[in-house]
Amino acid sequence: MNILLHFIILIAGFVLLIKGADLFVEGASGIAARFGISELVIGLTIVAMGTSAPEAAVSIAGAFKGNADISIGNVLGSNIMNVLVILGITATIVTIAVGRSTIRYEMPFMIAVTVLFGALGLDGVISRIDGVILWAAFIVYMIYLFRMARNGEADAPEGVKEKPLKIMIPKTIFGVVMIVLGSDFAVDAASAIAETFGMSERFIGLTIVALGTSLPELATSVTAARKGNADIAIGNIVGSNLFNILFVIGTSSLIIPIRFAESFRTDCLVALGAAVLLFLCCFRTRQLSRWTGLLMLACYGVYFAVFLL
Repeated sequence: MNILLHFIILIAGFVLLIKGADLFVEGASGIAARFGISELVIGLTIVAMGTSAPEAAVSIAGAFKGNADISIGNVLGSNIMNVLVILGITATIVTIAVGRSTIRYEMPFMIAVTVLFGALGLDGVISRIDGVILWAAFIVYMIYLFRMARNGEADAPEGVKEKPLKIMIPKTIFGVVMIVLGSDFAVDAASAIAETFGMSERFIGLTIVALGTSLPELATSVTAARKGNADIAIGNIVGSNLFNILFVIGTSSLIIPIRFAESFRTDCLVALGAAVLLFLCCFRTRQLSRWTGLLMLACYGVYFAVFLL
């Protein structure tokens, strides 16, 4: 009976996520059009942080409770899924155009941040000093985004009918609330189901919880891509991955030092490989096609199969 209830809650969470993502993308792109702000900047900031709210909640709560494997596993698992699964699924549905600045700056920065994260964890702990380093990099990243928005380095959305802020802002807010609630329902239900079958905390963090907290990115990216908001789709993933490491882990480690288990080194390498693969797939063509999406999904399938062995 409890399992049936958890499945019902899981489905309810999915419904909230899908509808919330639809409202969120429409509201965010409307705000971008209203102020002439690049959709890429919106995707890298508001959308990315909004869809990363579940990862922040889970990881920071895990730090307070001393569940390091959940905190680290959630972030690494989410970052791997964001690239290989979320963008993989999105690209198989619709070709995603990738902006020049994303390939030149944001993707290389995501690769560098992943390397930094792995290097900081080599001593087996993400300390408070490491948290300060991650937060410093986060501030630098936010300054870069602010300057990009101010200087108009990315093209502002064109041909989008401006809508009143009194409509767009509530849509964005309600979208965020529905996404967070839906993710919370999905994560709690999925974790309960996993625990019923005796799965390990690391497995839950890297797979079940990571998938649950990545559902907002999936719903948002697919919705954005289908509506032609490609910059929001790709910016959401790149920005979310950066936010996960720099803000989520940075904040968690400032609260309490987080143990970085040796087994997470492999997962960090996989996250790095996923980031490099994303960069290579769109470096020349400046787009993610259906075939690159299938390649990403195949890579995740191999990773998951090896993880189970």
